[in-house]
Amino acid sequence: MTSINDALQKPELLEELASIEHERWAHWQLYLHKKCEPLPDGSLRIPADLVDQWTRQATTRYEDLTEDEKDSDREQVQRYLPTLMKALGQSDPGSHGARRSEGT
Repeated sequence: MTSINDALQKPELLEELASIEHERWAHWQLYLHKKCEPLPDGSLRIPADLVDQWTRQATTRYEDLTEDEKDSDREQVQRYLPTLMKALGQSDPGSHGARRSEGT
């Protein structure tokens, strides 16, 4: 089993995590663009209700979010776990009953 310090020093781990982060960011950007109104100059207008929702979520501590909002964050973290487990020389968390996220 690899120590956490050794695993964190590997450039391959950084690249794998950066790739996952890019996928997460790209997914969010595409979602955001679909929710916004395109303007003639190419910019996007975020609907007021979404600004209110996202501002509330961004300024709320995790433990104070609704369970659905927490589930959304948990689903995002699930993307990173297999890579981290592999880097630490452990089996995939999905093989031990951890929840797997589909399509997010």
